[in-house]
Amino acid sequence: MVYEIADCSPRCADRCSKTQYKKPCLFFCQKCCAKCLCVPPGTYGNKEVCPCYNNWKTKRGGPKCP
Repeated sequence: MVYEIADCSPRCADRCSKTQYKKPCLFFCQKCCAKCLCVPPGTYGNKEVCPCYNNWKTKRGGPKCP
């Protein structure tokens, strides 16, 4: 499931397609994808597929990536 930064936009569009908070979801998804080169499949969960995406935390310890 590793790909190039060019693949981030369509993957993040899918990932954020069902949230009511599209802009922040897309922003953080793109940021996480650029760093991790991975976006979990589906619109929610499945983060174990991308350990980097799953383990990147905010300053407060919450999940950074949607």
